[in-house]
Amino acid sequence: MADTILQKLRKNKNIYGTCILSTSPIWSKAVKGIGLDFVFIDTEHIPMDRTELTLLCQLYAAMGISPVVRIPSPDPYLACMAKDSGAIGVLAPYIENVEQVKEMVGATKYRPLKGERLQNVLKGTETLKPALATYLKTYNEGSLCLINIESTAALDNLDALLNVSGLDGVIIGPHDLSINMGLPEQYGHPDFEKAVKEIIRKARNKGIAAGIHFPSDPNRQIKWMQEGANIVLHSSDMFLFAQKLEEDLKTIKNSAGDDIKPVDYSDLTI
Repeated sequence: MADTILQKLRKNKNIYGTCILSTSPIWSKAVKGIGLDFVFIDTEHIPMDRTELTLLCQLYAAMGISPVVRIPSPDPYLACMAKDSGAIGVLAPYIENVEQVKEMVGATKYRPLKGERLQNVLKGTETLKPALATYLKTYNEGSLCLINIESTAALDNLDALLNVSGLDGVIIGPHDLSINMGLPEQYGHPDFEKAVKEIIRKARNKGIAAGIHFPSDPNRQIKWMQEGANIVLHSSDMFLFAQKLEEDLKTIKNSAGDDIKPVDYSDLTI
């Protein structure tokens, strides 16, 4: 039996994925058999109802590609809804404090336990009895808890965030992080690169996986993998389609001597 993405990360292996924005089940044919470990389904920025999300999660899971769902906000109930849909991993956006991380751990590692009992466990004031602890561990086997690091507040609190037991990985949101740092889309700026290096280094030193999501240029992924990143979340179906279509149209228009207008990809950044 193939390792789950959580098992791969715990064995210090790399996992590879891309962002899928299309809700069409036919689109799954485009990624089948090309070596993806996971697909990233973004419900923060993409309008999608629970039925569509469930369909996509079940479809990709049946293909052996783990669905990782970014929820709209760091809400444990939304995380549980994503898990109910079939998400293997849940990514919570714009995490900045320890309580948010604990709530995500509770939703992904202790589901279906909720309420005051769960809060006591997360605070360390209650220890689960062996039967219940075993049940919850089995029930949530392979479940992945991920958080987005996207702000200077998260950077300031990074050590505390990474100390929360049950956190499996961090994914840097370069667009939001660069804006929050006052360096919009300046991904080569020394301060931005210093921040990314720090996040990856500290996470990996804690045994926590790390990655960064860039819409284009595979060399950026290679660069950060060389710094220790092992969650490779590259581009999206929308961006890659636009990129390839532009390339083909340039070739066709060049042959006909027609004008070629520059393309603005800023709207494709998520």
